[in-house]
Amino acid sequence: MELPVAVRQALGESAGEVSLRDVSQARTDQLLRMVLLSDEQGNLQAICRQDDLLDINALNQQLGRDLQVMKRRDQLRVRERAGLAELPALPSLTGWPCVVDERVDRLSTVALALGAQNLAMVMPCADFLALTASAQRAAFAVAPETIAVNLDRPDRDRDQLHSAIKKFTGLRIQQRLEDTLELPPLPETAQRIIHLRVNPNAVMGDLVDIVESDPSLAAQVVSWASSSFYAAAGQVRSVHDAVSRVLGFDLVMNLAMGLALGRALKQPQDHPEGYVDYWQQAIWQAQSAGILASMMPRGQRPAFGLAYLAGLLHNFGYLVLAQVFPPHFKLVCRSLEVNPAMDSSPIEHYLLGVTREQIAAELMQNWGMPDEVTLAIRYQKNPDYDGTHADYAKLLWLGRQLLANRGIAIGAGEPVAPEFYTSLGLDQARVEEQFDELVSNKAGIMAMAGMMTP
Repeated sequence: MELPVAVRQALGESAGEVSLRDVSQARTDQLLRMVLLSDEQGNLQAICRQDDLLDINALNQQLGRDLQVMKRRDQLRVRERAGLAELPALPSLTGWPCVVDERVDRLSTVALALGAQNLAMVMPCADFLALTASAQRAAFAVAPETIAVNLDRPDRDRDQLHSAIKKFTGLRIQQRLEDTLELPPLPETAQRIIHLRVNPNAVMGDLVDIVESDPSLAAQVVSWASSSFYAAAGQVRSVHDAVSRVLGFDLVMNLAMGLALGRALKQPQDHPEGYVDYWQQAIWQAQSAGILASMMPRGQRPAFGLAYLAGLLHNFGYLVLAQVFPPHFKLVCRSLEVNPAMDSSPIEHYLLGVTREQIAAELMQNWGMPDEVTLAIRYQKNPDYDGTHADYAKLLWLGRQLLANRGIAIGAGEPVAPEFYTSLGLDQARVEEQFDELVSNKAGIMAMAGMMTP
């Protein structure tokens, strides 16, 4: 296959030395990526190894700039001008100033992905050095294997959390965690729902009373039940209608819980460019967890309501990060933007020393939330977790991969081995079909998420 004209021109005399191969056959430690950045001083392109974490803070400090990832619409214009669906790591395609990470120069061979063709251009590093001779060199990338994320040691969570707080806020460690984090107590509505959940004699009227005591919550539940997503027969006029005719006791209980907790913290004004917002992520994951739980064999099936609630609260740590580390939350957002193929956990661990999952799980435990939900949130990034209530965590992990692989911008996705479906008693083909149907109703999910904000 021939190289695109723009790429051949950018390569110049080096074009004849380039070999093409399927990108899956290229060594991952040789693949390079180019990130388009901008600030008030102008545009810049940064090149590093594909899997490395681009430390935007380190780059800005070395260059004395305030760079962040270029807006998606502006990136699209750049690609259109080059006539390419994706830009390989060739600076001359744009003509902008370029900075190359020093780790790249130590490679013997480099590979540049041609996204649309699913091919990689492989060349000696000496040729790439010649192509980037005018580029600046700096140390701004970090190998992911050097970032030791705590995926399976919850006994260390509190120490890591306290270390991060001490490092970034200087608050006294002797205070109780809630005070240290300056977080509000568990909202009254959520407290009442937790008590209702463990009451074996609870009836629908008890739940209706709790929801109706919070006018904003009641309006949201009624709006939810009235949405086209549920296609309820007749008009939903009350919380009682929503519970009895449309949503059911279990779903309303967990929906009300998620809403109450979500409102306990302010929505951050900043967010990573290109990601869907907090409530959209919450609804996508809640629906995903519910679908997967209902498809598991009856004897193995987790409780639908708790799986749904775990999905609804899976990203609660995002809100906590914004409140606990406000100056550093901005840096987390910028780092997620320039490392879109990397999961949030290594980025947060590298920047803060703790992840949103660790923080959220610690808080959920303090608030007395169900263990199923707390453990699902804590271990949702660890597909190998096999401890108590592991199925809940595995449902969140699987749902994330299935959504990400269908273009829902909730974070980086990973391939799922067939054995993973088998371990949950799931039929892969049926699951894929159900998720295709779920994603086809994107407008309905977004409408539901819009109802979550008071």
